[in-house]
Amino acid sequence: MSPHRRGQWRVWATALRCIVGRDHHWQLYQLAWLDSGPTRPVDPCSFRMTNKRICSLAILAFTFPALMLAQNQDPVAAEQGNRTAHRTNDYLFNYLNMAGTTKASDFRPLTQRQRTQLYVETMVNPFGYIKAGLSAGIDQWNDKPVEWEQGASGYGKRVANILGQYSIQRTVTFGLGSVLHEDNRYFNSGKTGFWPRTRYAVASGILARHDDGSRHLSISQLGGVAAGAFLSRTWQPPSEHSAGAGAVSFGITMGSNMGFGIVKEFLPDLERAIVKRRKRSSVVHQQ
Repeated sequence: MSPHRRGQWRVWATALRCIVGRDHHWQLYQLAWLDSGPTRPVDPCSFRMTNKRICSLAILAFTFPALMLAQNQDPVAAEQGNRTAHRTNDYLFNYLNMAGTTKASDFRPLTQRQRTQLYVETMVNPFGYIKAGLSAGIDQWNDKPVEWEQGASGYGKRVANILGQYSIQRTVTFGLGSVLHEDNRYFNSGKTGFWPRTRYAVASGILARHDDGSRHLSISQLGGVAAGAFLSRTWQPPSEHSAGAGAVSFGITMGSNMGFGIVKEFLPDLERAIVKRRKRSSVVHQQ
């Protein structure tokens, strides 16, 4: 690896450490289930949880090299790299239900057409299918649920289960959000200081904006998560079929939503750090 490339990844690693802080902060994020995806009861000290964290970090890490493609000095290749980077960014922000790098002070209410467009884009977002495939692989490795066999058949059931829960959750959230005029997108706080930004980010996991910009308890978010957690019990095997299992899934999903808000708050900082580094490197090469 060239010194230039090593320097880029040092910037990435430093920014990531700024996001997650020390190990005890890291446990807040439950990165195995990005954004508002369905979750299962987990032991945070287990080998399985470690695997899920590593897997989810990989999804996040693989996103950002696209931002570096535009470093190629060939103008045509640079332009193509920029388009790829922007498209990847759009997919990531859409999957995480973020309003890009827009700050809360710049909030504008969505039209119904915009809501519908965002919903459709979310349902076909490749990150959703990547996450489902990886998460199903982890469940397959841990033989969970035990009633679903190993091999292609068992893996297919696990993928379908995750996609089914995700689709129910997103659809119910979209429907209720449209009726109640709730906007569950994440807007950057615009605040300064780690703790004020963190408090805002955690609270955003259960709050939504109304058309006037005020934040209230998100009925659409709670309803969507509950629908995904409990309706999925209808096709779950006996070990996961109980209402108690649905309640645990609901609680963990909402908790992870709140924790992962921290990543959403600081993610634009990471992007800016990489872009700044890229521009600086480009200037050096041109001299």
